Amino acid sequence: MTEPLYEHAGGDEGLHRLEEAFYAKALADPALRTLFTERVPTHVDHLTWFTAESFGGPDRFTRQLGFQYLIDVHRGLKISDEQRDRFVAAYLEALDEVGMPDDAPFRRAFREHVEFGAHVAQQNSHAVTDADLHPIREVPAWNWPKD
Repeated sequence: MTEPLYEHAGGDEGLHRLEEAFYAKALADPALRTLFTERVPTHVDHLTWFTAESFGGPDRFTRQLGFQYLIDVHRGLKISDEQRDRFVAAYLEALDEVGMPDDAPFRRAFREHVEFGAHVAQQNSHAVTDADLHPIREVPAWNWPKD
């Protein structure tokens, strides 16, 4: 596959639709409600920027917020295994709800991306010192899975 995941997902418009659907699910999910306690007006845009950049789109997240922002917002949340799993499940449900591409390579790449991000967020949420943080310090460049 040579097309960036960003384009395959419908660019900013498609990803914004996805992030809006995911965010609504997170706000309503009993397991995630303690992490997503209220609707933050900029949250969907920030999620869109992150996923877009990771999938080969514009680097707005890095330019406007920076990866340290992501570390800071997760630190101290103490994300549980159940919350991590529900986070991933909510994203995968949102894919279908908004009509994201359903081809296996895209779905596999998307699942791997969300699972990795959830793992990083969970680790960072329990970090007491900087040494406990996941070593990633920039938005990951996510590509099509290798077969």
